[in-house]
Amino acid sequence: MAAESRPRKLPPSDEAARRSESAPPPPVASAAPPAPTERPPASARPPLPFLLDFFPLEGPEHTRLSAFYDELRRRRFTTTRCSGCGQLHWPPRVACPACHSESLGWVELPTTGRIYAFSAVLAGAPLGLEGDVPFAVGLVDLDGVPLRIFGRIDGRPWPELHVGDPVRVVPYDLPDGRAFYRFEVVP
Repeated sequence: MAAESRPRKLPPSDEAARRSESAPPPPVASAAPPAPTERPPASARPPLPFLLDFFPLEGPEHTRLSAFYDELRRRRFTTTRCSGCGQLHWPPRVACPACHSESLGWVELPTTGRIYAFSAVLAGAPLGLEGDVPFAVGLVDLDGVPLRIFGRIDGRPWPELHVGDPVRVVPYDLPDGRAFYRFEVVP
């Protein structure tokens, strides 16, 4: 007895694939790509949404660490120290990670240190910093305290940086009134 030769129905995914193999390709658009446009200056661009903003919101309505940013605007570099166990924190905290105390005080940090490690940002910079590429970021050991702090390193092209180079903390103001810090190589 001969086997009946009936077309076998393919599963839906295979059926779609078979149809797409026999379908003609879509028409190709012949229009030229749009001409590149110049990016408007930062002051003319709308503000970035918070989730896309590289810099934190700094006011007391947004963070319990607003004193850190207030001190940066006064050109002072500070952090918290636990009144209970004495631990120095970086970044500043609202509770001690060692003893869980919320009894913390603000202390001034040294503003000099040495590069521990660094890397260059050659592409893929955070939103708003694309125009600064290339730039260096790295870890800095602050003088006189057991803290290693991450930040941007300015003052010398990244190929000329070396581990051990002396740097200083430089607070700076953002166009919208917020403040942040960078490291600058000491000549």
